[in-house]
Amino acid sequence: MSLAFCGNENNSAAYNVEKGVLNNGCFVDALNVVPHVFLLFITFPILFIGWGSQSSKVHIHHSTWLHFPGHNLRWILTFILLFVLVCEIAEGIVSDGVSESRHLHLYMPAGMAFLAAITSVVYYHNIETSNFPKLLIALLFYWTLAFITKTIKFVKFCDNGVGFSQLRFCLTGLLVILYGMLLAVEINVIRVRRYVFFKTPKEVKPPEDLQDLGVRFLQPFVNLLSKGTYWWMNTFIKTAHKKPIDLKAIGKLPIAMRALTNYLRLNEAFEAQKNKRSPYPQGSKSIWCALCWAFGRPLVLSSTFRILADLLGFAGPLCISGIVHHVGKGNNTIRPQIKILGVFFISSQEFLANAYVLAVLLFFALLLQRTILQASYYVAIETGINLRGAIQTKIYNKIMQLSTSNMSMGEMTAGQICNLVAIDTNQLMWFFFLCPNLWAMPVQIIVGVLLLYYLLGISALIGAVVIIVLAPVQYFVATKLSQAQRSTLEYSNERLKKTNEMLRGIKLLKLYAWEHIFHSSVEETRQKEMTSLKAFALYTSISIVNRKRPAREDWNNYSSHMRRPVNITEGDDFCVKITNGFFTWTPEGSATLSNIDIRIPQGQLTMIVGQVGCGKSSLLLATLGEMQKTSGNVFWNSSIPDSETGEDVRYGGNSCFSRKRGSVAYASQKPWLLNATVEENIIFESSFNKQRYKAVIDACSLQPDIDILPHGDQTQIGERGINLSGGQRQRISVARALYQQTNVVFLDDPFSALDIHLSDHLMQEGILKMLREDKRTIILVTHKLQYLPHADWIITMKDGTIQREGTLKDIQKSESELFEHWKTLMNRQDQELEKETIIERKPVLERKNLRRTRYSREALLKDDEEDEEEITESDDDDNLSSVLHQRAKMPWRACGKYLSSAGILLLPLLVLSQLLKHTVMVAIDYWLAKWTSDVISAKSDVEQKNCSACQEFNHSRYSRVFSILCCLGIILCLVTSIAVEWTGLKVAKKLHYCLLNKIILAPMRFFETTPLGSILNRFSADCNTIDQHIPATLECLSRSTLLCVSALAVISYVTPMFLIALLPLAIICYFIQKYFRVASRDLQQLDDSTQLPLLCHFSETVEGLTTIRAFRYESRFRQKLLEYTDSNNIASLFLTAANRWLEVRMEYIGACVVLIAAVTSITKSLYNQLSSGLVGLGLTYALMVSNYLNWMVRNLADMEIQLGAVKRINGLLKTEAENYEGLLSPSQIPQNWPARGEIQIQNLSVRYDSNLKPVLKHVSAHISPGQKIGICGRTGSGKSSFSLAFFRMVDTFEGRIIIDGIDIAKLPLQTLRSRLSIILQDPILFSGTIRFNLDPEKKCTDSMLWEALEIAQLKHVVKALPGGLDAIVTEGGENFSQGQRQLFCLARAFVRKTSIFIMDEATASIDMATENILQKVVMTAFADRTVVTIAHRVHTILNADLVIVMKRGVILEYDKPEVLLEQEDSVFASFVQADK
Repeated sequence: MSLAFCGNENNSAAYNVEKGVLNNGCFVDALNVVPHVFLLFITFPILFIGWGSQSSKVHIHHSTWLHFPGHNLRWILTFILLFVLVCEIAEGIVSDGVSESRHLHLYMPAGMAFLAAITSVVYYHNIETSNFPKLLIALLFYWTLAFITKTIKFVKFCDNGVGFSQLRFCLTGLLVILYGMLLAVEINVIRVRRYVFFKTPKEVKPPEDLQDLGVRFLQPFVNLLSKGTYWWMNTFIKTAHKKPIDLKAIGKLPIAMRALTNYLRLNEAFEAQKNKRSPYPQGSKSIWCALCWAFGRPLVLSSTFRILADLLGFAGPLCISGIVHHVGKGNNTIRPQIKILGVFFISSQEFLANAYVLAVLLFFALLLQRTILQASYYVAIETGINLRGAIQTKIYNKIMQLSTSNMSMGEMTAGQICNLVAIDTNQLMWFFFLCPNLWAMPVQIIVGVLLLYYLLGISALIGAVVIIVLAPVQYFVATKLSQAQRSTLEYSNERLKKTNEMLRGIKLLKLYAWEHIFHSSVEETRQKEMTSLKAFALYTSISIVNRKRPAREDWNNYSSHMRRPVNITEGDDFCVKITNGFFTWTPEGSATLSNIDIRIPQGQLTMIVGQVGCGKSSLLLATLGEMQKTSGNVFWNSSIPDSETGEDVRYGGNSCFSRKRGSVAYASQKPWLLNATVEENIIFESSFNKQRYKAVIDACSLQPDIDILPHGDQTQIGERGINLSGGQRQRISVARALYQQTNVVFLDDPFSALDIHLSDHLMQEGILKMLREDKRTIILVTHKLQYLPHADWIITMKDGTIQREGTLKDIQKSESELFEHWKTLMNRQDQELEKETIIERKPVLERKNLRRTRYSREALLKDDEEDEEEITESDDDDNLSSVLHQRAKMPWRACGKYLSSAGILLLPLLVLSQLLKHTVMVAIDYWLAKWTSDVISAKSDVEQKNCSACQEFNHSRYSRVFSILCCLGIILCLVTSIAVEWTGLKVAKKLHYCLLNKIILAPMRFFETTPLGSILNRFSADCNTIDQHIPATLECLSRSTLLCVSALAVISYVTPMFLIALLPLAIICYFIQKYFRVASRDLQQLDDSTQLPLLCHFSETVEGLTTIRAFRYESRFRQKLLEYTDSNNIASLFLTAANRWLEVRMEYIGACVVLIAAVTSITKSLYNQLSSGLVGLGLTYALMVSNYLNWMVRNLADMEIQLGAVKRINGLLKTEAENYEGLLSPSQIPQNWPARGEIQIQNLSVRYDSNLKPVLKHVSAHISPGQKIGICGRTGSGKSSFSLAFFRMVDTFEGRIIIDGIDIAKLPLQTLRSRLSIILQDPILFSGTIRFNLDPEKKCTDSMLWEALEIAQLKHVVKALPGGLDAIVTEGGENFSQGQRQLFCLARAFVRKTSIFIMDEATASIDMATENILQKVVMTAFADRTVVTIAHRVHTILNADLVIVMKRGVILEYDKPEVLLEQEDSVFASFVQADK
């Protein structure tokens, strides 16, 4: 067939110019080529020659600068223009298909216009990014010329009688409108930017975000094409493959997305709601309204996108239906009848009757539908992330205003708050993501049913009725699912609480041989959790539904009052004054403190003393405004009492109270540490002063502790760091208070966990030298009465009231009895304390803490997310490349471990059921296609033969086979789902059981070298992943992979030619998934790792609320929260963008698959008589390929991340357990051993680990039955190691201990530990009842428990509680004071009634009076038992039968106390002298 621009048929009207040149159709088309050629000639030199040199100078760091006016409209119009031009090309080709020669003028101008449109948008983009608008003049001329030429063509069509029935007329009209609109956009740019025709062009700066080099999230700033295809992510994802992504790589959030901006927006909405609905300002309805008001607009946009995408989704089935229909008729295009201007014109109906046209339309519809759908998802998730940041900030501000009683009374726990932040805010975020489904789904269903009715008639309505009938069933299943999930969550929380308590008290559990009790308790809860999970799995299996800058200033204004310095009037001689004060913890509760009238002098040392539980700590907190004040006044160095303001002290904390009280350096009784380094804990947000820092470290004797930490003072401590001893934690907490430059310092019992030497040093160097000499006001709560002579003012408390206040001399005069009582307790005759301190200055190498904190570097650096193979510290290229190689690999070993845990029977069942299910699914579709083809061929036969007597087609055989296959498919779906869930549950149960077993039996050394947070993460996050996420991901991955394989197999079977095109697509697909998986994993880990500091910040704020408010550091902590929230949100946003990046590309590949499959199957059908049923089958499968590809890659990436949980748990399962087996059988051990309590220690040497130095060296001693032994020595001398050796908690590598004739090394550990008793220095209580805390084994009667409580001086306290022995103990015993907790621990040991009783510094937090009573009781109640006392206060062991003085792991002195006291040079005598 010949080829010519105007065609070369004889007598062609195309060359006829009799009526004028403009009435010649071919000439008009040639004229239309001119603007496009002009644009190509003008722009190509600028694009390819001038740009290289210029762009490098003008570009800023991003590939975007700023958007000219009408930016988005220009892009949308250009896309529409390109689509219309493609239609024009196709219309030209189709209408010219019936001519004898080719008329190039029908489609060549449109082709040139297509090229010019693409060039125009590329040219515009480059001008925009370079901010050089003068070059836009070329586009102005182009749009003008294009508009004029296209208008001429349209006018000539009208003149020649071409109307709306001809498609070319409609397309030309559309092009006139589009070119006109683009011209208008161009003129608008001139009007706004004034770059031409105006004297002064308008200078425009880029957005503030883009001037900040730290902003790398460009989605809001790039052009529309890059927004829709996430093109800007390409560089980021390629870089991720070369080096791991970290917080620096993802940069900062754009201002509009920052937590502060969104918080202020939400707050504004809340305030608006409050003003509107004054009667119900706190209701959930008003919260919803505020959320919708603040974040509703983007949600409407997302929903609009979603509905558009869903409507476009119907184009696929309609096009396939048309293709099948036309292929069945042989694709015979209706021959056009109308010939005007020498060429044929066709109508839109004739145009759409071409199968190839439908294939191309289907391709474009898919591209557009997938792009809009991903845009909908992105907008919804971005809105959800912004909302989450705002809500988290709102919750944090609420926490900052919570009263202390909310926390201590158990109304609100740290766990609940963490759940609010970690789970509930995420649920809200996902609700906003799924919100568009609420109105998109009904639209989909209605349109779907209407379409089916149009195609199938009444049958479609039957299907709709079935859906409606099944809706209640689905609702029932969904309700059951949510109930099962809720109960699973409750049991999971309970299990985690028990596990947390178990791990925190693991030392006590091991010493008391209670591992089995707590193990069975956790396992019992786990069983309940598994039952819930089984119910969840069952309902999931039968479920029908697939589960599948001004802002900155506002913030400063908001928090500026926190930072205002408090001017203290110098004329006043007091710092704090309380008159007639009554304070309570709960508004309805009785007063904890009554008749409080105190005056704390300015710039002096005030001491508060009194018995355990008399309200000393409460008085400090009341002064700080942490208690509810029922009456009275609190004056803070001001003449205005807080009551005059009408504000409650606690709830008015942000207004009046905060303005009057300055920052107070506060060290609480229970030390509070940040999850940070030692240095950061001490400096506590202040500026670093090296000299002061060193002085504080020395005053608190922290240098030797710091020296043995793996990274010195840069070692991480707190929940996520390493475990410190109670004394170390307390000294760091005190060091923080000493370091601050505040005028007022509150110290709540800072000496409780310190021995006498450390206490003396802290008193002399820290409190007296650093604080009092600086004229700072110090309030010190203490039980160490020997320091009273240093006090300028003393407050004595009893039962929540002030017993007496004044100087020591005042009390000596007025309260001589009390003074004498104190003198007796202090065990001294003179009134002045020795001023010199006897602490040795030489470095103490072997401290008690050496064994606690000598962590191997590997243990600390072990990253939660990485396996041993992946750890590397070298920066060499080889190592880096090996790490990158590891990142690109799938963790097959962990996958193997997971599947092997399922057992030998389940695994084959899982694989077989999946394969069978998908085979049956393909068979169902194939049978339907065959049935359809046979019906069509039978109909055509009837039509050809034209016989009325022909036999009707028999459907029964087909329907029977179809029904059987469907039933089989349903059964296999159920079997597969149950197999997956069953496998998941079995693996989850097995791994948790093994993990719990390993951890609870691990040696104590393991817990001292592994951060508690790290172990807890295995039980919480990792177990949750294995319980709920891996089974679902595994099922989804196998399903999407097999569906993808079966779809490609079906298409290849229908059209083998497709395989040739499949190869390049498969290669592209492979590289996309390879790059995505690495970036996705890094971003997922970054998302998780940025969430951890956020949650820790919440929990540490809750725990340290009193300290933060005392220091007046609320604004600093809020600022830290904003930083953590933004870090988490930017990681989430990048992860979302990466997911969209993948999905868009996979969808486009899927669209290409559909196009290729359609073209090949149409061609094969026309030439090889392929049945129309099989064409439909192939195209239906092709349409779903993109979805399957997406899910396959996404699930592969998810699986890779989730298998990390299996890998980490597997790592812990390699922990070696303690050797619980003994050489002696139970029958060889006497039932009542040890009956006498005789202890022989022979040449004993112990160490904490085989690679550490010994802490006891060649120790020998003999303790007779019933003797009372006192052990004393400096910190690190080996006292505690001595007591732990009896329980085999340390490694005895030489010598032995014989108790009642049996070598303890031969005994089973359980037997040994259950027959001895010990009281530890740190009081540990478990949540539950008092009865459970005293006797978890349930072996004792009530009378025995009451007797133990009486011995421990607690009987009156417990009797006063509701429930008595069954009174509730909150988590960690928070509802009792520190001293009372220690007394409960004493009572617990008394209950056991063993013949050997060890007290390890057990009275540290108890006042001297109570301690004296206890000592007497111990001496009488345990007259027949062997008691070993390790003493802080040496005077407590003066009545012992024997005293052992230890130094650096050896026994220095070993004799009766009176003998040692007589020796002038004895170390024991010097200790007693120092303790006076």
